[in-house]
Amino acid sequence: MRSIQSYLKTISLGMGALVVALGLILFPDTSFTAALRGLKLWWDVVFPALLPFFITSEILLGLGLAHFMGILLEPFMRPIFNISGYGSFVWTMGFASGYPISAKLTCRLREQNLVTRAEGERLVSFTTSADPVFITGAIAVGFFHSAKIGMILLIVHYLSAILVGFCMKIYRRQDPQSPSPTRQIRGSRLIRALTAMHKARIQDGRSMGKLMGDAVSTSLQTQLAIGGFILLFSVILSLLGRYHIISLVSEILKKILGFFGLPQEAAQALIYGLFEVTLGAKEGSELFTSDSTTFILATTGAILAWGGISVHAQIASILAESDLRYFPFFIARVLHAGFAFFLTYLFAPTFLTHFTGNTITVWLSRQEPLELSWWSNELYYLITLFTCGGILLCAFFLLNLGKRKRTR
Repeated sequence: MRSIQSYLKTISLGMGALVVALGLILFPDTSFTAALRGLKLWWDVVFPALLPFFITSEILLGLGLAHFMGILLEPFMRPIFNISGYGSFVWTMGFASGYPISAKLTCRLREQNLVTRAEGERLVSFTTSADPVFITGAIAVGFFHSAKIGMILLIVHYLSAILVGFCMKIYRRQDPQSPSPTRQIRGSRLIRALTAMHKARIQDGRSMGKLMGDAVSTSLQTQLAIGGFILLFSVILSLLGRYHIISLVSEILKKILGFFGLPQEAAQALIYGLFEVTLGAKEGSELFTSDSTTFILATTGAILAWGGISVHAQIASILAESDLRYFPFFIARVLHAGFAFFLTYLFAPTFLTHFTGNTITVWLSRQEPLELSWWSNELYYLITLFTCGGILLCAFFLLNLGKRKRTR
């Protein structure tokens, strides 16, 4: 049975590659234009947005910041997400910079045996997300022409990601846990965290110049791989359009949506979002009419959570460098998309009506993109306030926990 499945897999993969190769020959103009579009997207947006985060995260790892956060946030990460405290570093960087940096950092933690295989798979599952600038800037302002849309998309995106982390807590719960950060160091938790960070930097042994050079080299290699995937899937999506496969699937999906009484025009956005998150969100914004605002916005939230097959391929290629498996990540993306869809569908009408005055259509009739106003600045202030408040709550929790242990 396994032999037959292996042969079928070989044949299907070979046929798929052959179809793409024939498309490159039959439609060279389409392929070239799509490749330029993918290259421009990578060079203008992805490369400058992610490269600083990649380099900085590699430097911070070499300086031992993961060990610092591991000891400091172990009482928070272990009971809530069933992950070592070292995962808090990946969680912070992943939510701040977007996919696929969390997969890269998790693999680095796995190389250092700071997380187990199951913990690494849980960690990648809920820390892989879109970054705040992409959601509030490119999607909300660039496509939907309103920064107000960014608030609901941003809150739902991260809230649903945390819900995925809760769900993934039970994944392989019986597997051995990674050892807790060392308790052999005397002093308060903060002192132990600083001491562990210092020891990790000394153990790494690289000078600052060497560390920066390695960080730049490794980050550039990862970025080139990401750019290749973006370019490849841009070409594949264009070829599927020339083969009329997208239109065929779109008609089938329209009938399915119509059968359930859902807006049929969302089919195109769903198909594009299946492959590439930016194209799917753009298609959704063009369908954002007063008749189906809630459903289209919920569809956009699901597309952002899913990430697109292009992102999945990037994550799979990074995970292949370690023993971490891709399938748990796939299940988590389905959960994330489902949570994001239903939460957006549930809360979007109330939110939009509250922040737009009388009706949603007040600002939908505007054709010109809205300028970033005081409200968008207020959004970033609110995000910063929530972040600082969360850090203070964590610190308060840790201090109280330390006092209780000392009294015992």
